[in-house]
Amino acid sequence: MILPVSIGVIVVSVVWFVLAVLFAWRGRLINDLLLGVAALVEIGLLVLAVLAARGFRTIDPSSEGATFLAYALSLPVVPIMATLLAIREKTRWAMGVTVVAAFTVAVMTSRIAQIWNLYAR
Repeated sequence: MILPVSIGVIVVSVVWFVLAVLFAWRGRLINDLLLGVAALVEIGLLVLAVLAARGFRTIDPSSEGATFLAYALSLPVVPIMATLLAIREKTRWAMGVTVVAAFTVAVMTSRIAQIWNLYAR
């Protein structure tokens, strides 16, 4: 179940990334569309964190289980903090932070899926 949720989170975070790049390029501030996509990413990350915490024991203990769990449990903080900063900051750099956050979510989620596929029993 972790793999389909991971793929969904990666797809939505790539959409978030593309929108944030377009907003940064045009010099626009965060709006309801970007907030909605960030909320979808957050919901997916929370579901992924719950699934990862439940399935943590199936990962081989001698492998990267700690990394898997640390990524899954710390990742939901990234969209929240980036969105709060984008709301507070009224410059182009707010969208720059959002771009980096969306990219970070996509990369770390793909790493979660990779660890799951390699080491889960």
